[in-house]
Amino acid sequence: MSAPLFASMDPEASSALIASMTPVEVSRGEVLFHEGEPGDRLYVIRSGKIKLGRRSNDGRENLLAILGPGEMFGELSLFDPGPRTATATVVADGAILELGHLELIAWLEANPKVSKHLLGALARRLRRTNEALADLVFSDVPGRVAKALLDLSTRFGETVDEGIRVAHDLTQEELAQLVGASRETVNKALADFAARGWVRREGRAIVLFDVDRLERRAR
Repeated sequence: MSAPLFASMDPEASSALIASMTPVEVSRGEVLFHEGEPGDRLYVIRSGKIKLGRRSNDGRENLLAILGPGEMFGELSLFDPGPRTATATVVADGAILELGHLELIAWLEANPKVSKHLLGALARRLRRTNEALADLVFSDVPGRVAKALLDLSTRFGETVDEGIRVAHDLTQEELAQLVGASRETVNKALADFAARGWVRREGRAIVLFDVDRLERRAR
C-alpha cells in the first residue's frame, strides 16, 4: 500500500504494521470524527474519499481537503495532542485503516525514519493550506475553481479519449465549499468553462478537455 506512513519501511515491517491496524468499511455521509473531539488515532485511506471540513459559528462549512487512497489524516494529534481541528466525513464509499496513538508511537520509536515521512505529509498539508489562503486573497472565483479542478485531476483523474475524467464525488455545495465561494458563483464559473469548451460536467464528475487553458486561468 502506498502511503507516507509505510514509505520508509521494508515490506515485512509495513505488512506487520498494516496487520496491526483495524480495517473499517465506511459509507458516504458517515462522520469519522468531529471538530473539537479529542484525537487519539491516525487513519489511512485504502479506498474511497474523505473530506476534512470546518464549520463557522454561523453554520457555514469550509472544506480544507479532499483525500483519497494512500493518503492519511488525523496525524496532527500525534505531534500536537489536543482536540481535532476538523471534521472528517466520508465522501465516497470505501475502506480505511485505523491505528491508535500508543501503537503508532511504538512503531515510530522502532522505525524513526517514518517520522520524517509523517512530518513531510504535515508540511505538504500546511503548504496546501497556505496556498488556499493566498488564493482567497489574490484569486477570483473562476481562478480558484480552475485550480481546484486541476488539483483534483492530479489525484483522482483518469485519462479518457476526450481528456481527463475527474470523479470527485462532490455535490455542487461541497465543491463550492472547497473553493470557498457560493454555489451560484461556482456554478457560473463552471458553466462558463463548459461554454468555452474547456470542461464537461457529469454529475459528481467532470471531464477536462483543455488543461492548458485551465492552468492559465488558475494563475
